[in-house]
Amino acid sequence: MPIWQKPVSVDELNSHSANTAVSHLGIEFLEFGDDFLRARVPVDKRTVQPFGLLHGGVSVVLAETLGSMGAYYASPEGHRAVGLDINANHLRSATSGWVTGTARPVHRGRTTQVWQIDMTNDAGELTCVSRITMAMLLPRK
Repeated sequence: MPIWQKPVSVDELNSHSANTAVSHLGIEFLEFGDDFLRARVPVDKRTVQPFGLLHGGVSVVLAETLGSMGAYYASPEGHRAVGLDINANHLRSATSGWVTGTARPVHRGRTTQVWQIDMTNDAGELTCVSRITMAMLLPRK
């Protein structure tokens, strides 16, 4: 059964991110399923650190983007999601191609949500794992 409580589409996800850090870094939403979101970031001059590796902070931006959008669309209309805490373990470097992140909820509560984001390179190898805790803000009156 789908977890989405607001209408969601890949076009909506990408247009929601227009003119933000997300679009500046070239992050693209690819797909969503009943309980996941998937997006990718290019490994290029916008996203690498001085030694030619995908910058670890860019992996965290991808993770936070996926977790935030997931929490937002998996919450009732009028609710907002803001990040409380994020961590990332960088497991393997990426020097070219794309890094793709897949986010799935670990916990969806009334006041918090926790999302797990796994990131892989073009060969399907795990490059980074991240977990984000989101505060769910109730509608303003």
